Amino acid sequence: MIEKFDAARRQMIDQQVRTWEVLDPRVLETLAAVPREHFVPEAYRGVAFADTAIPIGHGEFMLQPKIEGRVLQALGLERGERVLEIGTGTGFLAACIEFLTGDVESMEIHAELADGAARALARLGVTRVRVACADAMNRGFDPHYQAIAVTGSLPVYDPRFERALAVGGRLFVVVGSPPVMEARLITRTAVDAWLSETLFETCIEPLRNATPAVRFHF
Repeated sequence: MIEKFDAARRQMIDQQVRTWEVLDPRVLETLAAVPREHFVPEAYRGVAFADTAIPIGHGEFMLQPKIEGRVLQALGLERGERVLEIGTGTGFLAACIEFLTGDVESMEIHAELADGAARALARLGVTRVRVACADAMNRGFDPHYQAIAVTGSLPVYDPRFERALAVGGRLFVVVGSPPVMEARLITRTAVDAWLSETLFETCIEPLRNATPAVRFHF
């Protein structure tokens, strides 16, 4: 079984992640090292490396591997940086971030998912991820993070996360509504200045309690 998973992992990296322009050696090493199959619900373990968003309960989904790779590459994480993840899910992306940086705070609104992620991380000896059950859309943040990854989309852009960045910090966020959304990298260039770059188009589930888009009816 281990050999089967290893072969599927290599295929995932070569056929999905690399072809989506994820070429950073550190990111590829991370995706090869962190056992994704241990973070997938048992019923879906056979498709742990498939190019699909895997259901994890409560209407939530794991990101596709290629998107996880783009998140990690875009943030350009360095050892020792303080990172905030919004939307822990099963804990896989948090484990990848920890592999690259060593210091992760992760917030998950669903208590069952938060507890499951914490257990999965502990089983693998991942000790530098702190998982909290909390609603990120109903709290403020101190501006001291070098990187923030928001794993659910925002139908309407919310500046609370960019304001939580330290100067030089980077934010990955997906903005918009189906069928097409924009993945953006936002960098805090000064105390009162931010630079936004559109990375690619995608479509992922919205962050719970995010402000909905206004729909006009004629």
